[in-house]
Amino acid sequence: MSTHPIDAAPAKDSVMKASLKDAGIAALITLGLALFMIGLKTNPGTGGLTIESRWLAVVIAVAIVFGGRLLLNLLFWKTDRQLFGGKSTKKASATKPIPWLGRVFSFVLLIVALTLPLLMPIISPDKNRYVIDLSILILTYVMLGWGLNIVVGLAGLLDLGYVAFYAVGAYSYALLALNFGWSFWACLPLAGLLAATWGVVLGFPVLRLRGDYLAIVTLAFGEIIRIVLLNWYPVTGGPDGLSRIPRPSFFGLPFERGEEGFAAFFNLDYSSMHRIVFLYYIILALALLTYFVTARLRRLPVGRAWEALREDEIACRSLGINTTTTKLTAFSLGAMFGGFAGAFFATRQGFISPESFTFIESAIILAIVVLGGLGSQIGVVIAAIVMIGGFEVFRNLEEYRMLVFGLAMVLIMIWKPRGLISTRIPTVFLKERKAVDSSMVSQGEGH
Repeated sequence: MSTHPIDAAPAKDSVMKASLKDAGIAALITLGLALFMIGLKTNPGTGGLTIESRWLAVVIAVAIVFGGRLLLNLLFWKTDRQLFGGKSTKKASATKPIPWLGRVFSFVLLIVALTLPLLMPIISPDKNRYVIDLSILILTYVMLGWGLNIVVGLAGLLDLGYVAFYAVGAYSYALLALNFGWSFWACLPLAGLLAATWGVVLGFPVLRLRGDYLAIVTLAFGEIIRIVLLNWYPVTGGPDGLSRIPRPSFFGLPFERGEEGFAAFFNLDYSSMHRIVFLYYIILALALLTYFVTARLRRLPVGRAWEALREDEIACRSLGINTTTTKLTAFSLGAMFGGFAGAFFATRQGFISPESFTFIESAIILAIVVLGGLGSQIGVVIAAIVMIGGFEVFRNLEEYRMLVFGLAMVLIMIWKPRGLISTRIPTVFLKERKAVDSSMVSQGEGH
């Protein structure tokens, strides 16, 4: 059915009116919320709390929402013009990924990670400690993202309680080190093993669940672990947490002053940066271990079973794949790497409490996996750098940085809905077959 060009103008006017109305409604809702959340702020004073008004910030927030909503409506109208009597001019295009580009980028990131503690004293001595500490935090979330990527990205199981395994690893190391005097290197595998055990414990009740129901159960599991840590005061210390957690040593050499310390053994001047750099290389080694184990497992039958489970569980069962063991291996291995990261977090901080393992941590780790691209290893690295580093970039914005951060996430999800690295290369695929032409058919007719 053809449409006369004259009809395009009224259709465009109606779309503009509808877009303005929708943007106005969004702006009114924002105004109602921002009046009290942004417009009024309480400050401690000598005689009590004083109220500070910030109406200019309210106007700016309403204007941003109105303009952004209107822009989105107009953009979606351009891509769906056929609904309003016009023809869509946006053609679908497919771009082939460059195979070597990802490998080159990964190699460059690895070189930068390995040489960062050596280059920072030369590039910026004043910010050396700050950059290394931030890099340790980013690598911790990279490792957690790779661990959760096994469960969510490869096996397709939505886990909202991943921070529980992070907490199990941290408290396992802290309790073993404080009560039995075990070293970090002896407790590290045990922390991963205990976290993997809890992963299996979580896996059994959720074998029959999928989608939103699975997410609700895993979320409840994370809250159960946090409440247990909060109320089991004789063991976990309750809200007071556990302090004076031992630091790791370099083959028995502590990073302390004295004749038996690391600096004295190697005839070096004592510096607190020795311990920071050592912690940096520990988390880098643990993160690389997570990467290589995951990359290797993806090429094994268990990794192929995870991908089959992610695509279609019913088809996975029809192929004879045991979905029970497939889910349990995904939960246990993902939990194990979370336990390793938790043990490192405990020894780095020297103090842990239940407040360090709230739901917001699970949300951040899941956001890293989703924004990076489900199943993408390098995408997790990029997303962790953007998210964790982004918090530091917008630190001067104080309470507004969460709004800026949320706006950035919304924009990424609009323009890259499948994540920053949206292409997923399958571990197993059929090789290209030659087309059967008429000559081959004619050769086989007389047989």
